[in-house]
Amino acid sequence: MANSRGKDFRVGDANPCIRIRPATEADVSAINSIYNYYVANSTCTYQTEAETDAARLEWLKNHGTQYPVTIAEDGGQVVGWASVSMFRPREAYRPTVENAVYVRHDLLGRGIGKMLMIDLIERTRKAGFHSIMAVISAEQEASVRLHERLGFEKVAHLRQVGRKFDSWLDVVYMQLML
Repeated sequence: MANSRGKDFRVGDANPCIRIRPATEADVSAINSIYNYYVANSTCTYQTEAETDAARLEWLKNHGTQYPVTIAEDGGQVVGWASVSMFRPREAYRPTVENAVYVRHDLLGRGIGKMLMIDLIERTRKAGFHSIMAVISAEQEASVRLHERLGFEKVAHLRQVGRKFDSWLDVVYMQLML
């Protein structure tokens, strides 16, 4: 079911309704809480220092309406978020964006990321972009599989381009043509 502010999804029979809507400034702390867990505990982001709420707010403001940032909400709580950002700063790259999707770590595997991505792809297509790039740590197999199920194709594999937790990390580039 959809309404003017977001979309409602049902994730399986046992899960309550998840609503996806555009992120607001009031969501910044929740977005950061989800993201900073992964900064400290995972290679799904190569950021090594926690993001501040002030930096996240600036990030959100810089996205404006052209680059969607959405959240998944369950009973008024933010349980995940997704965004598209400028892929590269040079003008010729403008038709291409890079996506991000994060789900609260204790709610993984419930379809929230998939719902966020389906909605994000639709918003990105409606915004007139030509393709979406996903830049994924190669060891994040669940993220690679999610993107594959949504039609992304692997277009590059970069070896040992990142280092986190005393390990060299490969990056997979995946692309969805819109």
